[in-house]
Amino acid sequence: MKEITVINSGGANLSSIKFALERLGRKIILTTDKETIKNSEKLILPGVGNAKYTMKLLNDLDLVNVIKNLTQPILGICLGMQLLFNYSEESDTNCLGIINQNVIKLPQTHNFPIPHMGWNSLVINNDSPLLDGIKNGDFCYFVHSYYVPKGANTLAHCEYSDKISAVIQKDNFFGCQFHPEKSSDVGSKILRNFLEAI
Repeated sequence: MKEITVINSGGANLSSIKFALERLGRKIILTTDKETIKNSEKLILPGVGNAKYTMKLLNDLDLVNVIKNLTQPILGICLGMQLLFNYSEESDTNCLGIINQNVIKLPQTHNFPIPHMGWNSLVINNDSPLLDGIKNGDFCYFVHSYYVPKGANTLAHCEYSDKISAVIQKDNFFGCQFHPEKSSDVGSKILRNFLEAI
């Protein structure tokens, strides 16, 4: 069973990510060790929780520059995706600054409760091996109160109270705002694409 490195960012979704990757024939290395991370073939940065808390953890572990300087493929999931950007309005947090855009709070409206929670469909904006076999209208599972508006690095978005970046890429940095590990066959396909096609 081939291994994939998951950075232990303290998120609550580690077990579900572990099971999803094991179903795809991968064993996970859950680590905060800098050398392991630097030498990994591919990595996942998960995250469920608070941006400031998670960035403090990454800073305390001296992992911020390690992550920023990675040249191998890395996939951020949910908060892990948001941390790839410059800044988050959640707790006034400076993030990794890999992608030049900010994370903002979903607008409070009667028709769109916060958090955005449940299944929503994807609109594909740009071709990518990560989205091989994924179609317009395919559904994924979202849980979040902050978001990245559709921008230059958006591969796919969804519609809620705005156009929300659902899948992003800059160079070797990829991200999913939704939870692929909870998104049934579509999520499994995206994870498999990351493992095999990137």
